[in-house]
Amino acid sequence: MMYALYLSAYHERKFWFSNRQELEREITFQGDSAIYYSYYKDMLKAPSFERGVYELTHNNRTVSLKTINAVQQMSLYPELIASVLYQATGSNLIIEPVYFYIGIVFGLQGVYVTALFATSWLLSGTWLAGMLTVAWFIINREDTTRIEYSIPLRENWALPYFACQVAALTGFLKSNLNTYAERFCYLLMSASTYTFLMMWEYSHYLLFLQAISLFLLDSFSLEQSDKVYEVYKTYLFSVFVGYLLQFENPALLVSPLLSLVAALMLTKCLQLNVKKGTFVAKMMKVINFYLICTVTITFNIIMKMFVPHKENGHMLKFLEAKFGLNMTKNFTMNWLLCQESLQAPSQDFFLRLTQSSLLPFYILVLIICFLSMLQIIFRRINGKSVKEAGSLEDGRIGGRPEIIYHVIHTILLGSLAMVIEGLKYLWTPYVCMLAAFGVCSPELWMTLFKWLRLRTIHPILLALILSMAVPTIIGFSLWKEFFPRLMTELSELQEFYDPDTVELMTWIKRQAPVAAVFAGSPQLMGAIKLCTGWMVTSLPVYNDDDLLKRNENIYQIYSKRSAEDIYKILTSYKANYLIVEDSICNEVGTMRGCRVKDLLDIANGHILQRWKKSAPETAFKGAVSHSNLEAWSAERPGGGCREAEPGRPSWRRYVAILS
Repeated sequence: MMYALYLSAYHERKFWFSNRQELEREITFQGDSAIYYSYYKDMLKAPSFERGVYELTHNNRTVSLKTINAVQQMSLYPELIASVLYQATGSNLIIEPVYFYIGIVFGLQGVYVTALFATSWLLSGTWLAGMLTVAWFIINREDTTRIEYSIPLRENWALPYFACQVAALTGFLKSNLNTYAERFCYLLMSASTYTFLMMWEYSHYLLFLQAISLFLLDSFSLEQSDKVYEVYKTYLFSVFVGYLLQFENPALLVSPLLSLVAALMLTKCLQLNVKKGTFVAKMMKVINFYLICTVTITFNIIMKMFVPHKENGHMLKFLEAKFGLNMTKNFTMNWLLCQESLQAPSQDFFLRLTQSSLLPFYILVLIICFLSMLQIIFRRINGKSVKEAGSLEDGRIGGRPEIIYHVIHTILLGSLAMVIEGLKYLWTPYVCMLAAFGVCSPELWMTLFKWLRLRTIHPILLALILSMAVPTIIGFSLWKEFFPRLMTELSELQEFYDPDTVELMTWIKRQAPVAAVFAGSPQLMGAIKLCTGWMVTSLPVYNDDDLLKRNENIYQIYSKRSAEDIYKILTSYKANYLIVEDSICNEVGTMRGCRVKDLLDIANGHILQRWKKSAPETAFKGAVSHSNLEAWSAERPGGGCREAEPGRPSWRRYVAILS
């Protein structure tokens, strides 16, 4: 509750939200976030829920010359649920729609940290670990969540449910769980798995990594085999129901999650009862591992052959280009490769985690748990009888199945986060949880002391003291250094002022015909759809090949293409208005060759040269004279790309009318 209230207060201070007009509030939703919130507004305006859903599933009022199923393509189930709750609870009489919407998201973030708190408590056995987890999560907020910048993002809706699923799975895997607690964990895990799958289009990839972790756990911890296969059944049920309710979404049928789970279930049926520890049993393990990998790949290939699908094909192309397996001149792929969130993590990221003491303790905990896990695995491979750690004196933290799962899972997520910085928002919260669990767990300290053969002080007593003293010292140091900063954030009034965009949206609503179609950068088109409701030529959506191609074609207004080509492209999408942005014309990229103009030159085969004035300026001026364009500007006539003038902001926007 406190964290949700903190986010709400910080959001109010950052944007002066309650003191702004509705248009200014909506401008704070940028890019794809604006699209999500616009559909929430459309649902509230619909005469009935059924009519609203029909208009979203047969939407032809957003993108020109295209009818889309917005619910399936953009995973709009959060907006459907929020609109129903807003009207069914009578909130429309006491609160504005935008406050209800962001209030739900902030509330889910409270659920998020609560689930992390519970997971750390379950692993360590003490509430101190939960408190330390939440403290690290909030202090490293810049690297644990994107809630400050893009509230309606799908991950902000989905990840709280995944955190609940992980907490329930952690409890379900514990060995000393009674029947009622185990049943509760299983039901919570099933419900949160299905909900997570419905909230985010990329959720099945994250569940695929979790399934790999559970498969490796099953290979190393034979006692948990039945529980692991119960989780696999949950995956199958969630994918099947999700496929039906997501309008027979083919992406779920061709997902690696379904292929892996099907292979695991098949090999389970073919397993032979062989005495554990024998040579034949070891060989069967190797054969079983090979069989699962082979069947998974084969099944996925077969599904892709018989199930027509186009979803997320660009993701494979991106990964090929990312790892240098396929060099491409494609504008969209190169543009994605240039995005900061898709680069490798910067040094600042590791520096921030180190300054908050999170990274050093995480590495310490991970090394101890990983080495202990390897020690247990080698003993089992050698046929030695190894019972799971049941007491503090055992000092075998790596023998607990829930610990093995978390170690494998965090290594998989961390490996991906080291390649793509945007995935740090999946990994860093579990870094907080695992580090806090370790320093607060007497069992981890006891494992370390067993290796060091500590004899001067009673190891159990020292482990108990350290498990209390270390988190206490960390907590006080974090409180002293970071708590004043958090309070300063809440006391400072930040300024969010974008008069040009406000004036642009106002001009569109007053001057443009209702049937007008606007063309421009996808990020700005999302804001126009939200703030005005007018139709656009493209959207900031990257899971549809046609929309990706539209984005590339509209970006050609900044290329060296001829005026005739630009005019044909715009009119082919029935565009009536073209918006040219100085921020793109005069772009100064942080990475060499990553300006939009440079990427277009590469895609079009033009030679890169240094011009005093950018090439798009010449092309656009030609388009103005060719198509008799009338240019509008708040402060000066004329359109097209111009060089930035001294003392004048470089992000002015201009609208041209195609006659």
